[in-house]
Amino acid sequence: MTPPLSPNPPPAAGISPLQALAEALRGHPQRRQIERAVVSLLQVARQEKEEEEWRLIAGCLADISEALEVFRPRRSARKISVFGSARTRPDDPCYVLAEEVARQAVQAGFEVMTGAGAGVMEGANSGAGCDHSIGLNVDLPFEQHPNPYVSACDGRLLYFRYFFTRKLFFLMESDALVVMPGGFGTLDELFECLTLIQTGRTSPIPLVLLSPDGDDFWKVWKRNVHQELATRGLISPEDVDLMVEASDAEEAVAHICRFYRVFHSAQLGQDRIELLLNAEVPRALLPELNRRFADLLEEGAIQTGESVDDNGLLRPCLWLRFDKRRVGRLYQFIDHLNGLDLPASPALEHPAERVPSVSQP
Repeated sequence: MTPPLSPNPPPAAGISPLQALAEALRGHPQRRQIERAVVSLLQVARQEKEEEEWRLIAGCLADISEALEVFRPRRSARKISVFGSARTRPDDPCYVLAEEVARQAVQAGFEVMTGAGAGVMEGANSGAGCDHSIGLNVDLPFEQHPNPYVSACDGRLLYFRYFFTRKLFFLMESDALVVMPGGFGTLDELFECLTLIQTGRTSPIPLVLLSPDGDDFWKVWKRNVHQELATRGLISPEDVDLMVEASDAEEAVAHICRFYRVFHSAQLGQDRIELLLNAEVPRALLPELNRRFADLLEEGAIQTGESVDDNGLLRPCLWLRFDKRRVGRLYQFIDHLNGLDLPASPALEHPAERVPSVSQP
């Protein structure tokens, strides 16, 4: 069962929602942000009188509230989202591969998210099992009945009213993306993810294009992207490094684990990015890093320091002012960091953990 939102008891019956909100604001650490949200609602209320607009606002807020309740207790483990066609049959090699990549992801310590539908999504939820699956369903007139492998999982199936709130949580909660052959919906999800990564609206995460050995679905797609976009200068040449191809489950999961070997997470600021790390990069390596990746920098140099991650833990970090048009080059930098020969450390051996387990020193 999903734990309650707060250890505090619910407000007494018979009071209005606005009274309950006033009670909840007392001593709340995010009171200023809540007040700003209320001001925005107040401004809309003064202008909008039609039911349709308020149905949209109420639906968005309900989607967000319900999703936060599901994800709040599951933030310590990293999550891999698996995208792919809802029309893939159980005897298709893609279905079998989706099962296997999810199974290996769970063995490596990850949880698995899907769109909760049939086809590739069903295969991934089947491979992950109920205890490690999360389904983000969306109301559709066809194709999107939740599959039995996630619909039976208590507290792990979400029903979104809108595609855009569903996409928001896919990107906000995903630590890695595995995209398998699919149609318009799958390609829409892929391009949405690429756009947000390329423009720096989401932190760097690994993106794996996975298809069975001998299936050239992604080879053809990636070749066309390179020929029609990169060679025309419509994307940067290194943007193709935002994604990698894999032809089996082991290769896909190994790439994701490598991505989080040294790199832990990123914090994007107005004028710089902080790369939070699982282990300290020796200062002696900085001259070589600055020489090799000088073209990534907008100004200044790569520097070492410390920062606090989203869980309030102090971590070593590298910070730099980088050219935000060259996110593909940033991915190359992260890959180089992950390949560094650093002293053995438990923190380098648990890439699926956002928060160190109690057994780690």
